[in-house]
Amino acid sequence: QVQFVESGGDLVQPGGSLRLSCAASGFTFRSVFMNWYRQAPGKERDLVATISSAGGITNYADSVKGRFSISRDNAKNTVYLQMNSLKPEDTAVYYCNRAPPFASWGQGTQVTVSS
Repeated sequence: QVQFVESGGDLVQPGGSLRLSCAASGFTFRSVFMNWYRQAPGKERDLVATISSAGGITNYADSVKGRFSISRDNAKNTVYLQMNSLKPEDTAVYYCNRAPPFASWGQGTQVTVSS
């Protein structure tokens, strides 16, 4: 059974930083590309960042390029998202999933950027 458990979200002031984690299980994690997505209230879920199976290739949405960094630990079946210089428009629930995504999603982790 595919499962994702996201964590690390919090309330943070503009300009602050957070590190999100996503523990995955139920599939061969080390063999797949992984994505981070986010969904703001009333909006569709958007792709934020992608990392290749071995971690050597990364891609980012233009809105987060230069501020966010995706990484992974295949020994721990975990993908991370380091978020720096956070802005109010980064407020959303953040999810991870395979690229392309499985039908099953985790509960996400809430990131709120506000003063």
